[in-house]
Amino acid sequence: MTYLKEVFNNDVFNVSLTSWFIAQTLKVIITLLTQKKLNLYRFVGSGGMPSSHSSMVMGLSTAVGLKTGWSSIQYGLSLVFALIVMYDASGVRRAVGKQAIILNKILEDKQKHKHIGEGRLKELVGHTPVEVFAGALLGILIANIMI
Repeated sequence: MTYLKEVFNNDVFNVSLTSWFIAQTLKVIITLLTQKKLNLYRFVGSGGMPSSHSSMVMGLSTAVGLKTGWSSIQYGLSLVFALIVMYDASGVRRAVGKQAIILNKILEDKQKHKHIGEGRLKELVGHTPVEVFAGALLGILIANIMI
């Protein structure tokens, strides 16, 4: 039990978790405002504005920098980790989302002529650069407020 207490008393962990939570909550709110419907799946789903991955890792990285110094090994490691995650969120995962759109269109066209058992693929997988940037700024802001 001491372990869990120590984990949840960790400032850096709390900044990361809070950054993720706020980004996911904002996705629900933005979806409600833009699509006029409450979609609670947006709270746990990937993709969308702002990127919770970016918010979480930049919150982590900024909190580490604030706690250990901008020239520390820990900050360097956390920044590299954050950059990899953000690149993946906007690059690789975005490409997977675009492929899903194309494959879903192929399945839709094929289903008009013949039954196919496969279901639709999840299209909202990655992030646009703007979504990643917004998530990163959110994480930086939250870290500066909490640390």
